[in-house]
Amino acid sequence: QVQLVESGGGLVQAGASLRLSCLASERTFSSFVMGWSRQAPGKEREFVAAIRWNGGSTYYADSVKGRFTISRDKDKNTVYLQMNSLKPEDTAVYYCAADRIRVTGPYDYWGQGTQVTVSS
Repeated sequence: QVQLVESGGGLVQAGASLRLSCLASERTFSSFVMGWSRQAPGKEREFVAAIRWNGGSTYYADSVKGRFTISRDKDKNTVYLQMNSLKPEDTAVYYCAADRIRVTGPYDYWGQGTQVTVSS
């Protein structure tokens, strides 16, 4: 069964950094677009960042551009989201996702999510 497993969430103060990790269970994802989305309480899920596994092209939402960096480690089958200069409005459940074609979603595969809370 194909799985995406996130880790690295937590509670931090504004201005701090966190790195989220997403381990893909199969190398099937090696030809996919890997993305991160987030959902804050009472809001719709929104695109955050994505990367093409082959080639490494990256894409970002305007709200995180310059603060977040998405990357992948092919040897570890893992995608990362480095989040710097965190703001209270970044508080959300962050989901790792994958799709054969779509860059900003909706995606075919989803992880279970990891909570990120940024206090002011």
